[in-house]
Amino acid sequence: MMNKKEARLRRAKSTRAHIQRLAVPRLSVHRSGQHIYAQVFDPAGKVLAAASTLQRSVAEGLQGTKNLAAAAAVGRVVAERARAAGVESVAFDRSGFRYHGRIKALADAAREAGLKF
Repeated sequence: MMNKKEARLRRAKSTRAHIQRLAVPRLSVHRSGQHIYAQVFDPAGKVLAAASTLQRSVAEGLQGTKNLAAAAAVGRVVAERARAAGVESVAFDRSGFRYHGRIKALADAAREAGLKF
């Protein structure tokens, strides 16, 4: 019997393998009950940029940390930090989460902030 987390990580595996073959930076997202996190990795696995609702600079002025506005704020910040680190385009790694709601809001905000994927 597979639990929810194992099933999600199983779904994430093939995406990560495909992105590894592409050899481009990846924007990886993680969504928990209370927070949302995003990191940009180079093909070697080194973190180039990161943002999450745990960071005061990101969460400032938000109504909460588990809504669409918070996800969009994280998307904007991670895109700005990635561009500052010299990353223009990435592959989007949704970590097995469905592409809707907070994951979609983060992706759309990152695109608006100038990250290509």
